[in-house]
Formats: sequence, C-alpha cells, structure tokens
Amino acid sequence: MTKIIGLTGGIGSGKTTLAKYFESFGIPVYIADAEARKMMESAVILKAIKNEFGSSVFEINLLNREKLAKIVFEEPEKLEKLNAIIHPAVKKHFDQWILQQETAPFIIYEAAILFESGRDKECDFIITVTVPLELRIQRVIARDKSNRDLVLKRINSQWTDKQRIDKSDFVIHNVSLETAKQEANEILKILKIV
Repeated sequence: MTKIIGLTGGIGSGKTTLAKYFESFGIPVYIADAEARKMMESAVILKAIKNEFGSSVFEINLLNREKLAKIVFEEPEKLEKLNAIIHPAVKKHFDQWILQQETAPFIIYEAAILFESGRDKECDFIITVTVPLELRIQRVIARDKSNRDLVLKRINSQWTDKQRIDKSDFVIHNVSLETAKQEANEILKILKIV
C-alpha cells in the first residue's frame, strides 16, 4: 500500500521547493495549496465563498484573493469558514489522485496547514521544513509582493515551528537549499526510497 509522507512548514519555509526536489526522485507529489487555488476557480466553490463572504471580495465576478486574504488573516473565525469551504474539496480531490498512484511505494502530500486541517492523521511519516522567522518574512515579501504586517498575520494564523516539529518524524532546516537537499537525501535513505 502506498505510504503518505506529509510535508509541511510555515509560509516561506521552502516546502514547495523541497516537494519538487522529492519529485525529482520519481516520488509523486500532491501540493495541497496549489490544488486549493485551482479549486477556488470552480463555480461551486466561488458560489460558497460569495455566500459566506459577500460580493465585496469579488470584482467584475472575479474573486479578489487579496481582499479575501486580508479578511481571513485578520479574523481567525473567517479563516475557519474559508477552510471549511476549501478543505473538503481538496480532500476529495486528493483521495481521487492517490488512487492513481497505487503503484508508488510513497507519495508526498505537501500542505502548509497539515496539522491544522487534521490531515496529519492520514500520514505515515511527517517532515517539517523550518527556516528562521526573518528569512521566511523576507522570502514571502519578495515572492508575493506583500507587506510585513500581512505576512506576520499569515504566519501567526499557522502553527509554530515548535508545534509542528513536536509532531513530526523528520525536520529539514532550510537555511540554504544545498543543506536542505542534503537533509532531504538523508530522510530518503532512512525511508529506503533511494
């Protein structure tokens, strides 16, 4: 049976970069955040978002993700409501996707909020990617053209590194990509994937 390796870390930790590195070894990778973004374009999800958050988060019938993000990262209960719309759809999609991977001994399930969503319970192993806070903030500001306050709100809406590490089987310290890859290689050897 295919084993699920959960790969998680806070925003800006570089977990998606490491997921793609694992993929280079032929390991199937499911990136939950990317799939969630795609699902936010479906008519059913958009209707549910409009019903919950109103038309103010839409411009000319298009979802304004920045407005929605500002709302949900300022009000934790609004984030829970958005997650309640998105997470069931991602779970259903993942359950269908993994059926197509039945010949793979391992798959990677990459998710920023692996623990918060309860998906960690489905994983056989969990890897947490960590990065010093200031480096994470700089990465996200550069990547998303965001501002420090919004990045900190997003970071504060997620579990801390310590919380994640305490529940993980492995930790990758992603201060530099080279050292992170070396640590990833060691994990692959332990799991007998390479």
